[in-house]
Amino acid sequence: MHTSSGGGTLVRLTIREFSDDLAHHFHDINAEWITEMFALEETDKEVLRNPRTRIIEPGGAILFVEAEGLGIVGTCALQHTGGNGFELTKMGVRADARGLKAGEFLLDAMIRRAAELGADPLYLLSNAKCAAAIHLYEKAGFKHDADIMARYGARYERCNVAMRYRIERSA
Repeated sequence: MHTSSGGGTLVRLTIREFSDDLAHHFHDINAEWITEMFALEETDKEVLRNPRTRIIEPGGAILFVEAEGLGIVGTCALQHTGGNGFELTKMGVRADARGLKAGEFLLDAMIRRAAELGADPLYLLSNAKCAAAIHLYEKAGFKHDADIMARYGARYERCNVAMRYRIERSA
């Protein structure tokens, strides 16, 4: 649990695990931001319509952030992409909840989950138009990575940014 001051008022933020009754939020929140900036690609539609089979069952995770009084305001997924690789993907926060630090809170939770899953690499694919998101990822410790772009970037037409997070391993 976390308390955030959005617009001067304190709002309690809580992380929620994926459940089928929350799946529509995963779809709606992501469809909102993707269609606002881009077009939904076939790969987007498939993942958003089938989060359990495309993300959860292959060993990934989906988390939600709930804001007290507002309900579910954000979501993010870790998609298992082979070996120990995980893509941080489909991260979105509802437009009416921006400024509550919900994205930052959710991203921190996803990085912790990726570490628990032994993610290596943990990476994300984005587009330069998503400047606010890229700034958030950089602030959290993600670094631009040409190798990640070469290995995974072709999966999305709109991808022109690839970043990697190096999880500190305890000795």
